[in-house]
Amino acid sequence: MMIVIDFIVNQILRQPALFLGIIAAAGLIIQRKSLSDTISGTAKTIIGVVILTQGTAILVNSITPLSGAFNLLYKIPSAQVLHPIGADNMIKQYGSQIGLTMLFAFAINLIVARLTPLKNIFLTGHMLFWFPFIFISVAIESGLKGASVVIFATIFTATYMIFAPALIKPFVKQVTGGTSFTLGHPTIGLSLLSGLLGKWLGDKSKSTEDIKFPKQLEFLREITITSSIVMFIVYIVIGLILGVDRSKEVFDKTQSLVTFSLLQGITFGAGLTILLLGVRMMLAEIIPAFKGISDKVIPNAVPALDCPIIFPFAPNAVLIGFITSMVTSSITLFIVGAIGLFPYAVVPLTITCFFEIGTAAVIGNGTGGLRGAIIGSGVAGVLMILLVGFSIPFLQHTVSDWIIVFGGNDFSLWSIISGSIGKLF
Repeated sequence: MMIVIDFIVNQILRQPALFLGIIAAAGLIIQRKSLSDTISGTAKTIIGVVILTQGTAILVNSITPLSGAFNLLYKIPSAQVLHPIGADNMIKQYGSQIGLTMLFAFAINLIVARLTPLKNIFLTGHMLFWFPFIFISVAIESGLKGASVVIFATIFTATYMIFAPALIKPFVKQVTGGTSFTLGHPTIGLSLLSGLLGKWLGDKSKSTEDIKFPKQLEFLREITITSSIVMFIVYIVIGLILGVDRSKEVFDKTQSLVTFSLLQGITFGAGLTILLLGVRMMLAEIIPAFKGISDKVIPNAVPALDCPIIFPFAPNAVLIGFITSMVTSSITLFIVGAIGLFPYAVVPLTITCFFEIGTAAVIGNGTGGLRGAIIGSGVAGVLMILLVGFSIPFLQHTVSDWIIVFGGNDFSLWSIISGSIGKLF
C-alpha cells in the first residue's frame, strides 16, 4: 500500500507537469474530444508547465545572489542560533506522513468541491507537497505523535486548500475579468492584504500597465527589456554600496561588477519571458480541458493554480511589486536587527519578494491601480519580514532552516495559526 502511495505522491503529485497533464487529459476525455485533440491538449499542457518551471528556475537563479549580498550588507552571521533537524531529514523521516496528508487533503478538497458551493480544486502540484510538509513539522513541534500528526496536518492542509483559493477568487476576477481560475499558492494572504489596501487607498483609473513613456523610450514598454534594465540597476546599486572587493565575495570573482550585473539583468529578463510563454501555453490548454471536469464531474469547478498564472495580466505590476517590496523589506530588516526584535537572524527573502509579492502587486493593481500596487506591495514587504520572524519559533527544531528562506508568506502565517492551536493540545 505504501509503495502505491509513494508512487502517487512522488511520481505524480510532486511532478507539476505530469499532474496537470493528467488533469488536462481527463478533462478532454470526459468531453469526448478526438484522440488527436486529447494528445495535443495534454502534450501542450505538460510542455507549458515545463516551460513555466524552467523560466521560474532561471528567475530564481538570477535573483539568488542578491540574498548573499544583503546578508553581507547587514552583517548577518552565516552560523544561525537555530539547530533544526533540517528539511532534508524531515522529508526522510516523515515522508510517508507527508504523502498520506497530501492524499487525504486532496481527497477532502474534491469531496467538498463536489458537494458544496466551494468549487475550487487545488492543482498546484508542488504546493500540494509543501503545505503538508509545513503542517507535519508544526505537529511534531507541538508534541503530537502517531496518527494525530497526520490528522492534524490533514485538517489544516485541507482547510487551506478549500478556503484560501475561495477567498482570493473575487480579487483574481478583478484582475482577469473572469472566474476560469483562482490562485493556489502561499501568496494568498499577502495578496488579500494588497487587494484590500488597493481597494481602500488606491486609484483604479491609472493602471501599472498604463505607464507612459516618451517616444524615444517606448522600448521600455517591453517587460523583457524593462525587467532586464531594472535588475541590472539593482545589482549595480547593491554592488556599489558593498564596494568592489566585498561585492566580489558574493557575486563573481572573475567578472567586473558591470559585466556581472548586465548578465544577471539579461538572465532575469530571459527567465521572465520564458515563464510568461509557459503560462500562456498552459492557460490556453488547461482551462478548456478543465471544462470537462467542471461540466461533468464537479459542476462549476474552478482550478486553483500557481501564482505565475496571473503575471501576464499585469507584468509591470510584478516588477513594481518586486522592487517596492525589496526596498520596504530591507528597511524593515534593518530596523528589526537594530532593535533586536528576534533572537536569531532573519535574511532577505528575494524569492518571496518576486513571486508572492509580485502577485500581490498584480492584485493591488486590479483593485487600486498603480497606487494600489505600490501601497500593497510596500506593506506586504514589511509584513513578510515580520511573518517569517514570528513563525520561526513554531518550526524551530524541525524546518526553521527552510522557512527562513522560503517563508514570509502563507507558509509562515499558517505555521503561526496551526502552531498556536497545536500548543493547546
